[in-house]
Amino acid sequence: MAVSVIESICTGCGICEKLCPADAIRVEEGKARAYDNCITCGACVKACPVCAIRNKAALSYRRV
Repeated sequence: MAVSVIESICTGCGICEKLCPADAIRVEEGKARAYDNCITCGACVKACPVCAIRNKAALSYRRV
């Protein structure tokens, strides 16, 4: 999976699930969960109203 969900921030609103063209993110037990069939389109990252979904590649960079 190319995105990471920060569960402590996720509200489970379901916007990401509705917009994902690959059906790679689903809301389960009130939180979004990302799956391996993610195509890294970024639709969920852009749509999340609380910024709980992040691109994993962006998380690997460190600020210097």
